[in-house]
Amino acid sequence: MHADQPPDRVPTSISRRRFLGYLVAAPTVVAAAQLGAEALGMDGLVATAAASIPSLPEPSDLFDLTDLLTWATKPTANLVAVQMNTDGSASFALPRAEVGQGLTTSVAMLIAEELDLPIAKVRVTLADARPELVWNQITGGSNSIHSLYTPVRTAAAIARGQLLTAAAMQLGVPVSSLTTSNGVVRAPSGQSLTYGSLARSGAVTQTRAVTVALKSAAGFKVVGTPQSRVDALEIVTGRKQFAMDLQIPGALPTMVRRPPTINGTVVAVANLAAVRAMPGITDVVVIPTGVAVRGATFGQCLAGVNALQVVWGKGTEDGQSDATVAQELKKAELPMTPALPLTKTLDDVFTFSFASNSPLETNCAVADVRAGSAEIWSSLKTPIVAQEAIAQALGLPITAVKCHVVEGGGSFGRHLFFDAALEAAQISQAIGKPVKLMWHRTDDFRHGRTHPMCTSHVRIAYSGANVVSFDQRHTSVSTDFSHGLGEIISAYFAEIPEGNTLGYAQAVFNLSQNVPYNFGATTQMLNEVDMGFHTGSMRNIYSPNVRCAMELMVDRVAKAMAKDPYDFRHAFLKDDRSRAVLDKVAQVGQWGRPMTAGTAQGIAFHKEYKGVCAALVEIDCRAATVNRQIEDGVGGPRVTKVVFAVDVGLPVNPRGLEAQMLGGITDGIALALTSSLHIQDGLPLEGSWDNYFYTRQWNVPPDVQIIVMPPTSSDPGGAGEFGVAAAFAAVACAYARATGTNPTSFPINHDGPLGFVPLPRSVLPPEPTDGLDHAF
Repeated sequence: MHADQPPDRVPTSISRRRFLGYLVAAPTVVAAAQLGAEALGMDGLVATAAASIPSLPEPSDLFDLTDLLTWATKPTANLVAVQMNTDGSASFALPRAEVGQGLTTSVAMLIAEELDLPIAKVRVTLADARPELVWNQITGGSNSIHSLYTPVRTAAAIARGQLLTAAAMQLGVPVSSLTTSNGVVRAPSGQSLTYGSLARSGAVTQTRAVTVALKSAAGFKVVGTPQSRVDALEIVTGRKQFAMDLQIPGALPTMVRRPPTINGTVVAVANLAAVRAMPGITDVVVIPTGVAVRGATFGQCLAGVNALQVVWGKGTEDGQSDATVAQELKKAELPMTPALPLTKTLDDVFTFSFASNSPLETNCAVADVRAGSAEIWSSLKTPIVAQEAIAQALGLPITAVKCHVVEGGGSFGRHLFFDAALEAAQISQAIGKPVKLMWHRTDDFRHGRTHPMCTSHVRIAYSGANVVSFDQRHTSVSTDFSHGLGEIISAYFAEIPEGNTLGYAQAVFNLSQNVPYNFGATTQMLNEVDMGFHTGSMRNIYSPNVRCAMELMVDRVAKAMAKDPYDFRHAFLKDDRSRAVLDKVAQVGQWGRPMTAGTAQGIAFHKEYKGVCAALVEIDCRAATVNRQIEDGVGGPRVTKVVFAVDVGLPVNPRGLEAQMLGGITDGIALALTSSLHIQDGLPLEGSWDNYFYTRQWNVPPDVQIIVMPPTSSDPGGAGEFGVAAAFAAVACAYARATGTNPTSFPINHDGPLGFVPLPRSVLPPEPTDGLDHAF
């Protein structure tokens, strides 16, 4: 039997479902996958629960954002390859970005599962920009595991099959008699061969198509088991490499002096020569976004940036404030459906402030641009369009630009945009030297990307024990989708006003939003206003605000019908899978237990990314808690308990899923209670994490339980963004019940005292030197 021949029989632990893939001509075994249509995980419509007035299926019930993003990967899924190495390890260049979500761990688990290889022997790195992947190298929409699940497993299974074939040739036995475990092929006689010893002998000289069967869920030994992150040791020991840790020859620290208003321009710089002569400064140059300073240290760069005497032109948002934006949103709201006769209605408008999606790692990139070539290192979730746009800006062919994807310290959607990489490339080209660009934290908050301010108008009509109609009109400052689907043609389309208004925003909204209850005639409509703000797809995009408004109104109609909030949801949810997560949090969280005055429970449900989840929270709104004195911060109400149940179909790594939900819960608490941006004269007043009151230790619930539901599907759904919406809504509902109010503005502290003194607009704040004075 020749090594190029496929195995003669599939082991009994493998299912008979077969997938097309390729053995790639290479020095060692390399296997690639072709995604079949049946692998898309489209489960179809769920059965409708009995209801007086059932709702018709919505667009996202038939074909959702997850389906769209997965279909987009199909033409190039065969380019995803697993390579076997002579040391017995497997390598995989992941065409996605790792930004703390644990994606490299989950992908390593999939490869380890199909290869019968220890996870420690799977090396997952991040692929450079690969234009041939087209729409298959964008990290967003909680789609990575769903879209990669079958292609990665297929490639790994083909590699395993070829190793078995090579072993059968060497041992002179049928493939069907061989077994594998822990990277070793064993024969009944006791003979064995390691994967490393077979890596070369199993290689093929011509690429050819093969089919392979994947393991059945019953045979899983790795997938579905809780696993710690593969990079945990590097993280806790400080050895993990981010962009600013890279030692690129000649790349010196670089910072930018930015305008005091959004999109302000440089008119003149009075003292360029003087700043160039400052200690450590090597270069000062004007760029489209400000004035760049390169020096021996970041401290010297900061001193140089603040010493610049710049005459600034006007920005595009100079007169804008929260109030003026609110006026524009009110004028842009789409009309509601006329109220039906003989029904009672509940009607309210909810306002959600601007929010920052600045991650813990500030915006940064390394660039080395030389005559005829450029090399970039940055955390890029859309590396293909970054490569294409940078090449265009530099006047270079795409093939002359290399974009290396570096692991990022968080994203929240921020790294869908590559502005730091583009800016670093422009600076490097202008001065002819490598640069290590780091945005100042203040610039990240004020000139970075924000989740847009929006309103959500909800009207519910009911009669007797039935909800007759549900209407929601979501009006938002436009969300920037100019990254497109990850390549330049779709990115250009997004920059056309009609493209964003009629295409991306509407598609994302319609394919992600839904009314999970049988509420009769339901409509959800989006309208956006392009006001020039720097916005982006913050974690979970539209869902947190849409769901918060919806669930608050669900509580109100339940009260109007004299129904318990949990019982009401249980009666109107459309399917058993949804009711299961709701029931689980109600049971574990002891819904309805007696609560002290000023405290209360809240419950909420969310459906998205092929999954369902529910949250039950308890909140303390008593005066002693709300009025806590917090130095340089805000106290306010405190969430004291969270029970969260999540069903993503097939949980690949339950431990990683728990971590994702914990992060989403913290986001939801922040959005409900404390974190927002205040716009004044066109610029956010917040200029640091000290000003932006994300959930802090004193507001984190001491009791959190995450319940990962047993598998309900053969395919995994999304997880990265999934925890935010239900948590946000449950906190809002708990606050309403604890205070006896109907909150309509979020976060609830937005209109209160600032709680901080705004940093200056014209210069960057000096680095603090008294950190030990504030240690607890």
